[in-house]
Amino acid sequence: MLDRWLGRDRIIAGANFNRWLIPPAALAIHLCIGMAYGFSVFWLPLSRALGVSKPVSCAPDTSVITYLFTTTCDWPQPMLGWTYTLFFVVLGSAAALFGHWLETAGPRKAGVVSALCWSGGLLLGALGVHLHQLWLLWLGCGVIGGFGLGLGYISPVSTLIKWFPDRRGMATGLAIMGFGGGAMIGSPLADRLMQHFASPTSVGVAPTLVTLALIYLVAMLLGAFGYRVPPTGWTPAGWTAPPPAATKLKTTRHVNVDRIFGIPQFWLLWAVLCLNVSAGIGVVGMASPMLQEVFGGRLVGADGALSQLATDQRAQVATIGAAFAGLLSLFNIFGRIGWASFSDAIGRKATYFVFFVLGMALYASAPWAGGAGQVGLFVAFFCIILTMYGGGFATIPAYLADLFGTQHVGAIHGRLLTAWSVAGVLGPVVVNYIRQYQLDRGLPADQAYNMTMYILAAFLVLGFFCNLLVKPVAERHFMSDAELAAERAKAHESAAATAAAAAGAGNAGSGGGSLKVWLAWLAVGVPMAWGV
Repeated sequence: MLDRWLGRDRIIAGANFNRWLIPPAALAIHLCIGMAYGFSVFWLPLSRALGVSKPVSCAPDTSVITYLFTTTCDWPQPMLGWTYTLFFVVLGSAAALFGHWLETAGPRKAGVVSALCWSGGLLLGALGVHLHQLWLLWLGCGVIGGFGLGLGYISPVSTLIKWFPDRRGMATGLAIMGFGGGAMIGSPLADRLMQHFASPTSVGVAPTLVTLALIYLVAMLLGAFGYRVPPTGWTPAGWTAPPPAATKLKTTRHVNVDRIFGIPQFWLLWAVLCLNVSAGIGVVGMASPMLQEVFGGRLVGADGALSQLATDQRAQVATIGAAFAGLLSLFNIFGRIGWASFSDAIGRKATYFVFFVLGMALYASAPWAGGAGQVGLFVAFFCIILTMYGGGFATIPAYLADLFGTQHVGAIHGRLLTAWSVAGVLGPVVVNYIRQYQLDRGLPADQAYNMTMYILAAFLVLGFFCNLLVKPVAERHFMSDAELAAERAKAHESAAATAAAAAGAGNAGSGGGSLKVWLAWLAVGVPMAWGV
């Protein structure tokens, strides 16, 4: 029964289907799961969930196991922060494990499963908050929610690339842009909901999670049911693929995902993504405190380090730091669509060369800008860095499609996202531990980030050489015609193509439904505008 509505063979586009309906469907899902980036909005309220006005502290020697099950004291923020780590570790793992299933099941089924896991995880997390059981919060939001993140993140990739072979970068940029925008919408919404539900006996987190779960469930299901796949062999009207000789890093053949771990180019791109993300995510995690500690009183026209300021001045500095973090999120969002679209013009390899060369220069120059008191220049440097952080996420699926073909690109992308899991640990660990090491040596707080910037620049040097080594995939790695036909049969593509042809789907993607397109884009555009 479910396959009647969700199966890949049931969602082949008919005549005059407009391909521009696919990006807003993907955005609807990504804007929901992107709230994972904004989950830190819950940490401070949850750290006083029992005490409400102030935390009920546990004993200094309380073990992790005790924190998981205690109902008598509040959770410290570092314990809550593990939920954030679980998000991205499980995201990469789920994407890697179930990417191949997605290719055969289709994006609609994957989107529905993602919606149920993400929303169900939030509901279980709400129960954990209500019962004050940290293990339930980790299991619900971190593990089950992380599984939904993984499937939701990769569900549109293969579909969009097949619908937009002429503009792969732009298409994936449009969809993945939503993941950066989810926190921009979800964080202020969650804050308002917590204020609404708060009472003298509750910080309002549990009902907020329930409300968000219901909102996200509806939005994600609408996005999932908006997915369609093109008939086998479909291309946009009037467009023909460029000859392979003209674009050496673009193939018309296809690699089976089961062979991907034996191909050097995959591991080079894995390293490229891991190094670029490690550098960027380190900045994302320390943006606000870094600006405050580097410039201190200079942010409010006063002299002295942050620790020397009056209470009201520190509050002003904190507000500026929060605004800086929000500004970086905005540049992260638009970097995803901007750089990915730019990659259609100059190529994926050249785009990553820009990321690494420009990134190296900006990271290495940031300590000078901080030491010289150039606040505007310092902020500009990191805004540009964050565009390249987001652009790296959006460009990599198109890079994979260029090298390995489109038949299994979603599954290959899923396995590549294990690099994100590693980077999600590596980047923050390097940043936090190097900073603490510098402070322990007696270095002033405003100089404690200098070494970190140089190390992140070194990451990008390594990424530059990994990207330099990327070359066309050897012929032996591609599927034969018989193997390709067998894989398409597994995905019901042969039968679907016949049915689509009989229904006149040769015009699919070319137009029609302009009102539906405008309404679909309005449905995702209004929330994004509200978040901005």
